[in-house]
Amino acid sequence: MKILLVSANILKVPYPVYPLGLDYVAGSLDDSCQKKIVDLNEFSDLSKLAALIRDYAPDFVGVSIRNVDNTDTVNTRDFLDEYKALVRIIRENSQALVILGGSGFTIFPREFMDALDADYGIAGEGEKLPLLLSAIAANQPVESLPGILTRKTTNLSYEPWAGEIKRDFRPSSPHTKLYLKQGGMLNLQTKRGCPFRCAYCTYPYIEGSSMRFFPPEAIAQKARVLQDSGAKYIFITDSAFNASYEHSSEVAGAFSKAGISIPWGGFFAPTVPPPDYFKKLAAAGLTHVEFGTESLSAAMLKSLRKPFAAADVFAAHEQALQAGLYIAHYFLLGGPGENEHTLQETLAGIDQLSRAVFFFFCGIRIYPHTAIYDTALREGQITKGQSLLTPVFYRSSSISDVNIMKTVDDYAAGRFNWIVGSGESKATIILPKLYERGFSGPLWEHLIQ
Repeated sequence: MKILLVSANILKVPYPVYPLGLDYVAGSLDDSCQKKIVDLNEFSDLSKLAALIRDYAPDFVGVSIRNVDNTDTVNTRDFLDEYKALVRIIRENSQALVILGGSGFTIFPREFMDALDADYGIAGEGEKLPLLLSAIAANQPVESLPGILTRKTTNLSYEPWAGEIKRDFRPSSPHTKLYLKQGGMLNLQTKRGCPFRCAYCTYPYIEGSSMRFFPPEAIAQKARVLQDSGAKYIFITDSAFNASYEHSSEVAGAFSKAGISIPWGGFFAPTVPPPDYFKKLAAAGLTHVEFGTESLSAAMLKSLRKPFAAADVFAAHEQALQAGLYIAHYFLLGGPGENEHTLQETLAGIDQLSRAVFFFFCGIRIYPHTAIYDTALREGQITKGQSLLTPVFYRSSSISDVNIMKTVDDYAAGRFNWIVGSGESKATIILPKLYERGFSGPLWEHLIQ
């Protein structure tokens, strides 16, 4: 049985992302399967992918859909047509059955199945793939398998994966070499599941709301493999690395014992850390902290259901700053209750955060299974049963997106460390050039003022 796993993500802002999920899917397959991972970023055009598919002649092609769109209301980019083109290339060059999966697919499983005319889909974690393949090989029905879709599936339910989780990382693979060459950033997962209840976030739906921790020593061993394979930087992909201060501290300690000498970073919640938390992580190699701050208005933090207050943000920022770390904050503007006053509160608060980079996004993408979906439904911004596969954004009734962006743009004038939206900006112009010159890591630290 030959299986081709395709990473369909070509979004590189703010930096290229190694397809970690497919390593885990490959790791779930036993030696009876011949498997190969390819990344669309490997190909200058799809004709080269077509030639690879013809040569490999897979029985199944798994397509990993990570991004539905770029979640930016100002410079919106929808990837559906690109996914359609990909599936068309697969169909035209093989007899393989097409199986969809990935985090983006899990949010809109029925919609993607219909839009791409796939044979099967896997909602949730991809480790369920062997169950599907075994059922197909035995000519057994698959509808009863949790999280598995066919073209006829109407009801879907699944639970977080409770079986073995194994990563199959191959340093010699072309897609690995691609990321090692372009920035040298590979990634790592230390746990699955998110305990927070942020109003807009799909993580708890995709991975579950209970944290499932990987053993720190095993994480460190994998980090060492990445380092020895040529990685120049490790990005931790957890929704919030510090969601458990205890576990993240243990991971950092294991990094030190394993001799991790390359820099690393990840996403953090700006909650109040234990004393010297960031200093201990910095001693273990942490260099970059990316805070999912979203707002500095008390009213908006409550509206967005963030697990911290503005004062906590300042405390976390200061401790990270004292530890000598590079700091970025992400802001999500225009949510329920946003108005001129709350916006000004956030912007004024940012002026109190020194030595950092600030990323701003206006308008909140509405996804099913989130509190923002319920709010938009209640307010009549969307209707029950409406497809949200084409990007739909929540709009504040008190201030327009245009006014929000104009206000932020006025504040950002002359500041290289204020990055507004995902369109052409200082970051999208400067940072790729640094990769070309051999720099590694996220690179946004070069914009800090």
